[in-house]
Amino acid sequence: MADRTSSRKDQPSGALVWLREDLRLADNPALAAAIKAGGPVTALYVHDEETAAMRPLGGASRWWLARSLKSLAKDCEAIGLPFAVRCGKTEEVIREAVDEAGVGSAFWNRRYFEAGVKIDERLKSALRDDGFEAESFNGRLLNEPWEVKSKAGEPLKVYTPYWRAAQARGGPRPPLPKPTKAKIEAGKALKGVKIDDLGLEPSKPDWAGGLRGSWTPGEAGARKELQRFLDDSLKGYASDRDRPDRVGTSRLSPHLCFGEVSPFQLWHSVEQARSEGPASPKDVDTFRAELGWREFNHHILFYNPKLATENFQKRYDEFPWGEPDAAHRKAWTKGLTGYPIVDAGMRQLWTTGWMHNRVRMITASFLIKHLMIHWRDGEEWFWDTLVDADHANNPANWQWVAGSGADAAPYFRVFNPTTQGEKFDPKGDYVRAFVPELSEMPAKWIHTPWEAPDDVLAKAGVTLGQTYPKPIVDHAKARGRALAAFDKLKSRS
Repeated sequence: MADRTSSRKDQPSGALVWLREDLRLADNPALAAAIKAGGPVTALYVHDEETAAMRPLGGASRWWLARSLKSLAKDCEAIGLPFAVRCGKTEEVIREAVDEAGVGSAFWNRRYFEAGVKIDERLKSALRDDGFEAESFNGRLLNEPWEVKSKAGEPLKVYTPYWRAAQARGGPRPPLPKPTKAKIEAGKALKGVKIDDLGLEPSKPDWAGGLRGSWTPGEAGARKELQRFLDDSLKGYASDRDRPDRVGTSRLSPHLCFGEVSPFQLWHSVEQARSEGPASPKDVDTFRAELGWREFNHHILFYNPKLATENFQKRYDEFPWGEPDAAHRKAWTKGLTGYPIVDAGMRQLWTTGWMHNRVRMITASFLIKHLMIHWRDGEEWFWDTLVDADHANNPANWQWVAGSGADAAPYFRVFNPTTQGEKFDPKGDYVRAFVPELSEMPAKWIHTPWEAPDDVLAKAGVTLGQTYPKPIVDHAKARGRALAAFDKLKSRS
């Protein structure tokens, strides 16, 4: 390292902007601060090799990251911002990069999972010791975890009081504009690796065809998806968001996960849409409450860093799981449980890297309470297959379904996959889209093919146990078994 013991006035101007979960140019506080400080600006993404401390990305997320980085590289080029990708341990890479770029500052946006926080703290301390300015910013959450607490100053553990307290702080800041080429003084272009050389996208075999057909990663893709939501789905969102047979959700979760759009942009976009268009206050408030749930999950993760591996409620450590059935687990992952709404969800996940939120709850409940397989097993499968796998949302939502999480669903809530399908996919359109062997089944029987008359099955080309499986468990018996296990846990408390 160069000698950085001289006074600040002797330090070079300009900044290195370290990008990671904020792969965008608009509303990027770290980038905006670097430009405002004056001097040349250089951007860097570090493909972190500290995997022993940080949870490695799953396969679907790796695919998304590759595409998002390529999009970001083009966006940076368009505004004259030098951008490079490097591999290695974060602290070593960043400390080398600030010297090579000849800048006096390093800026980045904060993250909130334990390993990331520790790396950031060490790096900030090391850079400052070397005489650099090192600053981090909030570009990921409307409210940082330490900003929302109870009246007693304690972290909140229930969503409703958390969201009430968060809203009492006032509306979030307006989003920052996208920088233009005229406002950026280009810094030194750093040497880096080619994104394709990171090996993020699958090749042998290439299983990502469904992902490519379903998504456009990157900031431009996020803007397009946001506009679609505002134009087509915000009106009626309060009711339609539970209907997997409709495009009633925002589909913005992977873009939020990779920071291609910020929650500040979403908050103010829906507010503007309410003032200009037909969306009702209920639609807007419901969408904002979903942003609030995301905030709450990050709040919980910050104060409970082992959320992905340990029960939030410790009494669930005594839950009598038993030995998992490998055949049942495989049937669940493949979408071959014999329950159409469950199978449609699991196949949508495998094909597109995403699953409708209502169906996520149904499939998670089925694994945990019908098959009595530990929530961690399901969380790990979702982590590998979701394009929006998130350090906070994924484990928090799985624990919510299991009953072991913060503000969790009551233990006796066991989703009935048949009635859930009939209620939220009444015509069977969602099932037909992802379970083609049931495409000719009439709506009356599509969620209960095992109850359909023989002539109906024959006309639809369905042979139970051959073209489509019979249910791998009986709902009533599975529900009774789950409730008995939860009652046993309750008696121990």
